Amino acid sequence: MCGLGGLITRILGVIRRHTTEHGQAPTVQQIGTAVGMRSRASVHYRLVELETKHAIVREPGRPRGIRLA
Repeated sequence: MCGLGGLITRILGVIRRHTTEHGQAPTVQQIGTAVGMRSRASVHYRLVELETKHAIVREPGRPRGIRLA
């Protein structure tokens, strides 16, 4: 995916790996823990970036409502 920074790429990898291994997307907290971010708000900000770049699709109101585009 062109134009994604290192942290964004790592987050995308966490989502891909967790979805493959567990059959569902990780929680925002699990994503943060996996990439070393403590703030869920910061993780949310990065997820919005990924959504804007059409790398993921989010389903509002659904727990674990993240899927790869």
